[in-house]
Amino acid sequence: MSAKNRDEHNRWRNITVGFRVSPEENEQINIAVALSGLPKQEYCYRKCINRDIIVQGNPRVYKALRQQLIFVLDELKRIEAGGNVQNELLDNIRLITRTLEGIKEECI
Repeated sequence: MSAKNRDEHNRWRNITVGFRVSPEENEQINIAVALSGLPKQEYCYRKCINRDIIVQGNPRVYKALRQQLIFVLDELKRIEAGGNVQNELLDNIRLITRTLEGIKEECI
């Protein structure tokens, strides 16, 4: 049996759980997964059972943070030009802030 199909307690993961989301919700999930550095399955099940998401700083996480910060900067420029603030943007900013605060605490 593959180690990938077992949890941290060596329990066999053989049940599939699925759900439908909108394209916008999917994008939000993908951003959160990228910023966490976890595989999507791991991220989703931890969130579903209310476990902490502990981000381990690595090149993939830093790249995701950089990409999201570029996106946020572009959106802020758009808003300054007369656009409106979308809730998804505010959620992204909060998530980036929490991620950076966690990385900062890890480095101290």
